[in-house]
Amino acid sequence: MLAEDLGRIAAQTAKQVILQKIRESEKTAILSEFEGKVGEVFTALMQRMQRGSVIFEIGKATALMPVEEQVSNEFYRIGERYKVLLKSIEDSEVIVSRADPNFLIELFKLEVPEIESGVVEIKAVAREAGSRSKIAVVSHQDGVDPIGSCVGQRGIRIANIMNELGEEKLDIIEWDEDDETFVANALSPAKIIDIKIDDYIATVKTDEDQLSLAIGKEGQNVRLAWKLTGYKIDILGPDGATQETKTKEGEEGSVEEDDSTISEALVKKLEKAGKKVEDVEGWDTKQLMELEGIGKVTAEKIAKVV
Repeated sequence: MLAEDLGRIAAQTAKQVILQKIRESEKTAILSEFEGKVGEVFTALMQRMQRGSVIFEIGKATALMPVEEQVSNEFYRIGERYKVLLKSIEDSEVIVSRADPNFLIELFKLEVPEIESGVVEIKAVAREAGSRSKIAVVSHQDGVDPIGSCVGQRGIRIANIMNELGEEKLDIIEWDEDDETFVANALSPAKIIDIKIDDYIATVKTDEDQLSLAIGKEGQNVRLAWKLTGYKIDILGPDGATQETKTKEGEEGSVEEDDSTISEALVKKLEKAGKKVEDVEGWDTKQLMELEGIGKVTAEKIAKVV
């Protein structure tokens, strides 16, 4: 082999190494730019599908939306732009979502200045992406209607959010520090006759014509209400008989929490006690009950999951 051939090979190898280093440096710079923006919403360009995941382009970065972060009834078309939540950065990969409840919260922040400024606060969200969601809001300023602020003049704000969500229905309810009032609000649009709360179980009574509204199709309305409030909800008819509802899987029975996951309401209770879910992994019921605001029933629910 001639010396000039060796020189060409060495030059080509050096060129490839330099290009690889440049690409790695660019990727590191892009990831560093996005690390401080986790939780924000971006407009992304759909590039392609890859093994069920959607590949987006956000500026110079490539982002991945796994199947579990997609909305099941949405179809993503190449070349179209979608709003996405920057959920996390994992193993040098930018992960985005449209199914996460925080995506809904960030959409409201974009459309409702009162939320961004803190005048109106989102207290809780319960979401079944692509189907229906409930969001609880409260005003911190006299004279400001939290629901009216979210709806906007002539409904323009909520219309913009609904356009982004597609077929997903949205209930905006007013949060109340009185738990009974909050549960009653959460069961909207149903009207409640009476409600009693005992150890994280809310027993609700409605008129006959309100039963189907309170329960919802396949139990969805009452299921979203317990996710929003953290209370197991038993619905009684006017004769006092417990109504049978259906779980998400369509099985008859009372609507209860999925034992494999921890609800947003329980997470918030832990946060109020100054703890995160990972902080209490392996804790038993007794240890959990020592935390401020955590009773026996709540401690048992958390212990089952963590």
